[in-house]
Amino acid sequence: MQAIYFTQANKNCSLHETDIPEPGTGEVLIQLKAAALNRRDYWIKKGIYAGAKFPCIPGSDGSGVVVKTGKNVNNDWLNKSVIINPGLKWGDNPDHHGSEFHILGLPRQGTLAQFVSVPETSVWEKPDTWSFEKAAALPLAGLTAYRALFTRGRLKKKEKVLITGAGGGVAVFLTQFAVAKGAKVYVSSSSEKKIKKALGLGVKAGVYYNMEGWEKDLAELAGGKFDLIIDSAAGENFEKFPGLLNVGGRIVIFGGTAGKIPEMTAAKIFWKQASILGTTMGSPKDFENMLDFVKKHDIEPVIDKIFPMVDTELAFRQMENHEQFGKIVIKISDPF
Repeated sequence: MQAIYFTQANKNCSLHETDIPEPGTGEVLIQLKAAALNRRDYWIKKGIYAGAKFPCIPGSDGSGVVVKTGKNVNNDWLNKSVIINPGLKWGDNPDHHGSEFHILGLPRQGTLAQFVSVPETSVWEKPDTWSFEKAAALPLAGLTAYRALFTRGRLKKKEKVLITGAGGGVAVFLTQFAVAKGAKVYVSSSSEKKIKKALGLGVKAGVYYNMEGWEKDLAELAGGKFDLIIDSAAGENFEKFPGLLNVGGRIVIFGGTAGKIPEMTAAKIFWKQASILGTTMGSPKDFENMLDFVKKHDIEPVIDKIFPMVDTELAFRQMENHEQFGKIVIKISDPF
């Protein structure tokens, strides 16, 4: 089969021939039709993701057709179109993942390949009306967004929520999910184009987080403060979040692309009975609930661009330049 390889850090990815994996006990072999990129893949490519090893086949998101089953697997899965939950071995506690938890694509072979073998428990039937490309765009970002908003953030209808960094894959799902829930949604971005696209998804207003006094402008636009703030950047803007919260408000963070969190005034947190909550990915139950939510509200993934497998390096450049709004998808070439 053909697969995308990272041979060493900071090098262009390339297509290589390698063996088709054999499904083990409790596993299924999937002929992939589409995959999608996540920021995680980019950090692995740069060699700065924890545990990055080379060579490796990256990719966490994927959709395709089950073509073979291992031992102790229900043969009804054969020839079914499926979507993959990339979170493996979450553990028994729904509140947090266990010590064996890992994500498809590192250290295990990922989805930027013509075939991948995964546990039977990680596959779900693809929605009938979706293309493989749309299905591949959902898993990691959709799961992360669902857990951040609902499991950890406890978002309720009519609450006011701020989503930072409009345009990224998770941020777009956060926006779609929060709007579908009936929340009042606001965003921040450094891009006028991305704010305009977010408005098209039902956002009330947006501000430029790189402008002086953005937090005051946001509070004025929103007519007050927020019940929930979802952030993936941390960095110097994070210390402004407690001041934007209502009493009993929550901050949920799932990334740190902007660097360390600076000093904050503690009273802004404890006097407001505020919560600062970390999250990453989600449990199998979160994934099931996310799929149900998406189906119930007829939400379709926003795809920025679809690249052929041979142009995967160009897809990574698109991500590196922060140009996308939504997901970047890779169409996997047919092996036959």
